Amino acid sequence: MRAAVLYQSGEPLVIDTLSVDKPGPHEVLIRVAATGVCHSDLHMADGSFPAPVPAVLGHETAGVVEAVGEHVRTVKVGDHVVTCVSGFCGHCQDCITGHLSICQVKGVDRPRGSTPRMTTPAGKKVHQVGGLAGFAEQMLVHEKSCVAIRPDMPLDLASVIGCAVTTGYGAVVNTAAIKPGSTVAVIGCGGVGLMIVNAALIAGAARIIAIDRVPAKLAMARDMGATDVVEATGDVVAEVVEMTKGGVHYSFEAIGLKPTVEQAFRMLRPGGTCTVVGVAPVGTSFDIGAMDLLLERRLQGSFMGSNHFPIDMPRLVDLYMQGRLKLDALVSRRIALEQVNEAFAELKTGQLARSVITF
Repeated sequence: MRAAVLYQSGEPLVIDTLSVDKPGPHEVLIRVAATGVCHSDLHMADGSFPAPVPAVLGHETAGVVEAVGEHVRTVKVGDHVVTCVSGFCGHCQDCITGHLSICQVKGVDRPRGSTPRMTTPAGKKVHQVGGLAGFAEQMLVHEKSCVAIRPDMPLDLASVIGCAVTTGYGAVVNTAAIKPGSTVAVIGCGGVGLMIVNAALIAGAARIIAIDRVPAKLAMARDMGATDVVEATGDVVAEVVEMTKGGVHYSFEAIGLKPTVEQAFRMLRPGGTCTVVGVAPVGTSFDIGAMDLLLERRLQGSFMGSNHFPIDMPRLVDLYMQGRLKLDALVSRRIALEQVNEAFAELKTGQLARSVITF
């Protein structure tokens, strides 16, 4: 099968032909239909996040099940599926209390010493970041890394549910659990930020303020449901506090930078909640005033939208099919596998919401 392989951090991905093993127990072989190109993939490719090499990146994927191994009970051959990087074990304390996304056991990789799922032409093991590997024509994964969806859902749009949609929607509905009629501010209108805006609309927010430096992204945010937009050229905190006469009930930071996290927190009204969705560099800390905390403002993180993905993703598909989840506006363009490095370059410019590789 063809795949885009990361052979060295900081170097372009290389299109190569890899071998893929047959499904073992609890494993599913998927014919990949589409994979979104995410900032997390870029961070691993450029070395910002450590990743073992050689590796196949790509974790925002949809496809069709080609084969299953022994004991697979959740999907069958022919099923349309979406994958998720937050695979889960199902039996640890986090899982049995309903916190699948922060499962520390996972167990979605093959045991140490087993035959690799993927190998290079020279027979060397190829790593699957997060147990997936969507930048390839086929993907061999644990059954707890994918979920079946209805077959009438377009797979190119279904792919982005696996990360951007789950992360943004889940941050609003699962992590922050915003209340209808509340005011919401979203800093950063990339793919995840746009889904936060859309989710806030679905959840019944009365006012949704989108904040970004790029006018084109603010225009997309309006299409996704933002009632107000703020171009981040001045004192955005003062502007939002003035607009809302005291601050917002909920703020979301979808970039991962120290200054923007602090801005998101400072634009809260007393009793408000700031949810950090963006991934800041390792070692980053935030300056939060003690008196702000005394007034019951809260700062919290959200990993993959605190998802319960086997349940959440089919529901998100239904929301799209009902016309409420605006995935068509989220996908900026569809590209070939050979254009993956171009997609990374475009991510750095911040002009596009999401590029999707289609096979």
